[in-house]
Amino acid sequence: MLIKPGRLKEGDTIGIVSPSSGIWKRSDMLRSIEEIESWGFKVKIGENAYNSRNYLAGNDQDRANDLMEFFTDDDIDAIFCSQGGYGAARILRYLDFDVIKNNPKIFIGYSDITSLHLAINKFSGLVTFHGPCALSAGTEDMTPYRFDSMMKALKSDKPVGQIKMSSNKKYLLKINGGKVEAPVIGGNLTLICSSLGTPYEIETEGKILFLEELDTEPWFIDHMLTHLINSGKLQQSVGIVVGECLNCEPLKYDPGFPNQCSLEDIIYDLLQPLGLPMLYGLPLGHTKDLATIPLGVAGTIDADKGVFEINEVATV
Repeated sequence: MLIKPGRLKEGDTIGIVSPSSGIWKRSDMLRSIEEIESWGFKVKIGENAYNSRNYLAGNDQDRANDLMEFFTDDDIDAIFCSQGGYGAARILRYLDFDVIKNNPKIFIGYSDITSLHLAINKFSGLVTFHGPCALSAGTEDMTPYRFDSMMKALKSDKPVGQIKMSSNKKYLLKINGGKVEAPVIGGNLTLICSSLGTPYEIETEGKILFLEELDTEPWFIDHMLTHLINSGKLQQSVGIVVGECLNCEPLKYDPGFPNQCSLEDIIYDLLQPLGLPMLYGLPLGHTKDLATIPLGVAGTIDADKGVFEINEVATV
């Protein structure tokens, strides 16, 4: 059963946790807190949010404890991840998904946070939000597009609606035509592939799948998409949306393997033959104009018209 969190209201308390990488500069967090407070919210920081252990925000158990504590804390209305990076998958085995299910609240983040979205969606049935992390607040990354999309998803009593291009100077590719309505799932391609063969494996059957990636050469995206095809995951979905995929081009020109094609070539070579309604180029990943996508609710792809929309309210 799908569980929807309570929508965000002015005066609510936002809890910030670091389930992946740690904070490089304390000032980044302080600036973000001040900005979020200026939006009309209170802020509470997880006990270990500032920790740093190599490339992680402290040890696995501590990071998991912070997340579980905020789900059970009645004073916390929404949970924002400080940032992505690496390490969220390491804490999955320490989470109590029944507790999360019984204490539903807004949970938002992206990139490495994909691991948590997939697991929480699968084992708790909770609608979570693929959207900005807290550290982008108060920076130039928090563009009007990013802010408005996030607030519409978290505060409104209406569906998010159409995910529009952030600029008329960007181009949306209609890879395959067709129209389909289904629950939406997805996130970072690397983390989705990493879930395969684990209890937290993504479930794509009968769903609209969206994918995004960053700083990855086309040949390696080929590798990951091929893995998803070989596992049957792409064929089980009913539609695919690929985000902008920032800097996913060859690192240097080399007419020999593996730098002889663009990401678009890979998409047409591997994904178009699936015959599913498919779009490429929406702002769904590592881009300043990041759209917030509720995961688990119904969405629609009308690829003939170039439309991807969320048509179910994500909060109560």
